Amino acid sequence: MHKVNRKIYILPNIFTAMNALCGFYSVVSSINGNFMAAATAVIVAMFFDIMDGRVARMTNTESRFGMEFDSLSDLISFGVAPAILLYMWVFPHEGRVGWLTAFVFVICGALRLARFNVSDHSDSRFFTGLPIPAAAFICVTWFLFCNKTGFEGKLLEVISIILSYLVAFLMVSNVKYPCLKKMDKDQKIPFNILVAVILAIVLIASEPQIMLFITAFIYLLSGLVIFIRSIHAKDRNSVESE
Repeated sequence: MHKVNRKIYILPNIFTAMNALCGFYSVVSSINGNFMAAATAVIVAMFFDIMDGRVARMTNTESRFGMEFDSLSDLISFGVAPAILLYMWVFPHEGRVGWLTAFVFVICGALRLARFNVSDHSDSRFFTGLPIPAAAFICVTWFLFCNKTGFEGKLLEVISIILSYLVAFLMVSNVKYPCLKKMDKDQKIPFNILVAVILAIVLIASEPQIMLFITAFIYLLSGLVIFIRSIHAKDRNSVESE
């Protein structure tokens, strides 16, 4: 008989637990009507989500338990929490349309995580489908953007519903998205890229509530651009082969 490995590595799982704590706090804050705290908690959860994986790799403490625990925490922080935020902020008077929109976001996030756990990660440059932390980031920064600009009314509700369904669909799609978390620490980048990154940081720091959403939306569009370019490349290759 094979002995079951019951060891649980403490350090990375503490970061994962903090991720889940932030997600739960975000849900409670949304229910209490404190949407700014709810959005901030989701963003803080992203920091812990990045750190748990990095700590596990640096300390050679990666495990199947850690991966499953991370997925469950991600579903709380990046699936349930932003969905509750959107529902309590935009959809409370939308009836069935409102809670179904929030549910579709959650269920697509759960499917995205399940597919990621069983898929092949041989190409670490790209994710298949919009990562659930990025989807959550788009939703919470949409709130920050609207809160800063004072955007409200029926148009806000319509755009929020469209954005929620778009993000949910992209999570379960086959659209490729750049994997920013696994960049090689020894990888050298061109000088002009470094300058662009510094300028982007300055722009975000100047108007964070606006620029964070713009940055998130650019990432959303990047996958669509990659998808369209891949289709054009296939069409070009098929024409050349005829």
